[in-house]
Amino acid sequence: MSWNDPNASSEAQKYDNPIPSRELILSTISDQGETTHQQLAKIFGIEDPEQFDALGNRLKAMARDGQVNREGRPYRYRTVTKQDVVTGIVSAHAKGFGFVVLEDMPDLFLHEKQMRWVFNGDTVNAIGTSTDNRGRTEGRIVDVIERQQNQFIGTLAKDEDGYCVELGSPNNHQPITVSDDNVQALEVKEGYPVKVDIIDWPNQHEFATGKITEVLSDDNDRELIIETTLLNYDIPSEFSAAALKQANDYEEPTEKDLKGRTDLRDLPLITIDGEDARDFDDAVFAEKRSGGNYRVLVAIADVSHYVTPNSPLDKDAFERGTSVYFPHRVIPMLPEVLSNGLCSLNPDVDRLCMVADIKVSRAGNVTGYEFYPAVMHSQARLTYNQVNDYFANPKDQGVPKSLTGNKDVKKSVDTLHQLYDLLIKKREERHAMEFETVETYIKFNEKGGIKAILPRTRGDAHKLIEECMLLANTCAANFALKNELPVLYRNHDKPDNEKSMRIHEYAKNFGLPFPEESPTQADYQRIIEATKDRPDAISIHSMLLRSMMQANYAPDNIGHFGLAYDEYSHFTSPIRRYPDLMLHRGIKAKVTHSKQPVMDFSLDAAGTQTSDTERRAEKASRYVETWLKCHYMKDHVGEEFEGVVTTVTSFGLFITLTDLYIDGLVHISNVGDDFFVYDEQQQQLIGKDKGTLFGLGDLVKVKVAGVNMDLLQIDFDLTAKLKASEMNQTKKKSRSSSKGSSSKNNSSKSNGNGKGKGKSSNKNS
Repeated sequence: MSWNDPNASSEAQKYDNPIPSRELILSTISDQGETTHQQLAKIFGIEDPEQFDALGNRLKAMARDGQVNREGRPYRYRTVTKQDVVTGIVSAHAKGFGFVVLEDMPDLFLHEKQMRWVFNGDTVNAIGTSTDNRGRTEGRIVDVIERQQNQFIGTLAKDEDGYCVELGSPNNHQPITVSDDNVQALEVKEGYPVKVDIIDWPNQHEFATGKITEVLSDDNDRELIIETTLLNYDIPSEFSAAALKQANDYEEPTEKDLKGRTDLRDLPLITIDGEDARDFDDAVFAEKRSGGNYRVLVAIADVSHYVTPNSPLDKDAFERGTSVYFPHRVIPMLPEVLSNGLCSLNPDVDRLCMVADIKVSRAGNVTGYEFYPAVMHSQARLTYNQVNDYFANPKDQGVPKSLTGNKDVKKSVDTLHQLYDLLIKKREERHAMEFETVETYIKFNEKGGIKAILPRTRGDAHKLIEECMLLANTCAANFALKNELPVLYRNHDKPDNEKSMRIHEYAKNFGLPFPEESPTQADYQRIIEATKDRPDAISIHSMLLRSMMQANYAPDNIGHFGLAYDEYSHFTSPIRRYPDLMLHRGIKAKVTHSKQPVMDFSLDAAGTQTSDTERRAEKASRYVETWLKCHYMKDHVGEEFEGVVTTVTSFGLFITLTDLYIDGLVHISNVGDDFFVYDEQQQQLIGKDKGTLFGLGDLVKVKVAGVNMDLLQIDFDLTAKLKASEMNQTKKKSRSSSKGSSSKNNSSKSNGNGKGKGKSSNKNS
């Protein structure tokens, strides 16, 4: 032995053939800089093969434990510095492992042992330690900076060690122990859902300990999963006492409130919303002008009058960022006394509003606009269905008299419909995208279970209101840019080159050109138009939609690619979106010659917060809907349904059931008796032995094989292929005619052992 080790005696007691201790190795690497296994062995004078191997194993263990970094080939070891520590958010997987999600570098993989410290959503400092055989950088948690939540919902269980609360996905790796006294005091029975507060956080050797604070009713699965999701996604559901007091102190508008506002109470402004809408934040009116021009008013609830900057209401609204919509329940951004009351443009009451007063030429171009605070008095609360019925048959008995019996309202609605025809033509001219997709809603029975899953229909009334809102949003963005207002823009970037290349290859299926990089809206619209009448249009358009970037909020305008606008913002929903409220404040201050509000946060911070809370709301809503659908399908295991292939992967086919709009996976091992090759460019599974072909849009029959509630995954067995899509029929004929000839492709083989889970992507405009 040729090293002077302060821990030599303890090493000698542990091992018959001792090697340098970790402490000595660390100090040596620190002195030498980057060092290899062989160089260290030479420094320590190690020639014994057994000691040499033991030193290598110790270095690997030190890399695993985050004491040193290991890079390159041959491995070079160096000490860990502050620069190696990264901060990210833990994303837990139902199977026990997880990731530290990082913004500007690949995520760190966390083994089950590392996950013992944390819950899903915790913010941690971590370091990358080594690379596993799948190419993932493994991580080690240095410390937990912030816990996402300290209260959870789970199910009471008992084993030989005592009671614990078992959590659902994604925290099912982390049971929380509770005391016998706590359980007995609340008279909780095993299997009951409970709410538990954390007393002590978990560590490497012990689970977290907690205290049950509430026993929940398990009679309604829908309400229970929503409560669980609110906690898991850290979504506030209770307003602060100060915010509630502020909201409840407001009264109906008085003459003082109307001072300085334009009086529009005699104008036939109306609201048009869904059947089940409870908050009405936009009203519309249109009239013909001389020369065939139009004037359209979009009146939006003046939320900024009530939610004052940096007030308790404002702080709660900023924290929420957006309202969250679950099936049959809404978590509003504002207390209901405002969202459904003073800030809702209900009929037959005076309401404060901000107005976009817009002039449109007979060619559909905006020729001028102005913004101003006003007071209005809605003359009708109409629904999309009612207005669609009126458009189809003005004398329909189902059309309310608030429309047909009020000549001014009727005239305005007729004018709005004419204006809509113009705006749709302008939409087509600028190649704004409109994908053929299906949005569904869930109907529940009296017990809270799913009664039916139905598609939402979008008639002219819905599209009319949408075009009016787009008009107001674009004018507001233009006004904000001209006046350099401190607001957020709604940005949607063009697809990146990797996604463009994928669509370029896919478009060849239709004989359509698509650029390999920097596509335009017209390039997308060409495919949309060419495929919109096909039976497999929804599958094709879903793939196009997945190629798009996500929209976000930011202080700098870059335009909206999907809507084909050079400038775009959100102005029309301040009841449920914080960026709209910010824009209202900025515009109102400018037009009333007031000082711009000074906020407690920066614009960059607001952009990050509102984008993050929007993503959070989307994920939470999607999680609850997926959970409800999986829970519903548990009662249908073994039953057969017809479905359509909506996604093709190397590990199988994702099927959407035709009547239920529920997604599930046919694993490649259950696709058929053939050896399948995955063709990514063609989005197909191709049988090499029998020539069986599966692709987007194919109609199939499947049997429900099982439901995994932890992974929220439904497994199907394929029982029959009913009909190939038009595109795949053509391909099969083409493939048959060229059989025997060799062709080169980039297909990747699958041996049937792939595993995976599908994900959907909604691009919110």
